[in-house]
Amino acid sequence: MSQSSKLALIKELLESAESNLRSAKQVVNELTGSKGNSIYKKMAKEVEPSEDGEEGEKVVEGVFNGQTMIDGDGKTYPVPANYASKSKLIPGDVLKLTINPDGSFVYKQIGPIERKNIIGTLTFEDGQYKVIANGKAYNVLLASVTYFKGEVGDSVSLIVPELEESEWGAIENILPQEEEVPTD
Repeated sequence: MSQSSKLALIKELLESAESNLRSAKQVVNELTGSKGNSIYKKMAKEVEPSEDGEEGEKVVEGVFNGQTMIDGDGKTYPVPANYASKSKLIPGDVLKLTINPDGSFVYKQIGPIERKNIIGTLTFEDGQYKVIANGKAYNVLLASVTYFKGEVGDSVSLIVPELEESEWGAIENILPQEEEVPTD
């Protein structure tokens, strides 16, 4: 095994260990109620309703948490992964949900949170795609990975909240891989 291969393996093992520690911290936070949806519930309570729906429609506003929308009462609403992926939603984005009389859901992003782009590496662990960037593992939606035809090890441009800590990010794009030059 070459020195560069050993270094790559060590780097991968360290990133995996860091990710496992973050996952363990997340489980502890969920069990103790320290973090999680409480941040988004608090943010959702601060959302000012923008308008009422048409006859028979119900309009709900809330905050995206990475997978679902949470309203001010703490109720969660499913956000289709394809919509979240296509719209590049990130935790903290304010959404408006119109529930039509026929029961169909129509989402609209009405208040994007401030964003920043970072670059990381796509990984897959514990049944979840993640991007390791800046020493942190960010969950990403399978729909985004599939859309961009991402593969483990790809470099990814990731959108994350600028000011808030987040467990989730949105894939902006997969960066082209540099071709290895054969050495003789």
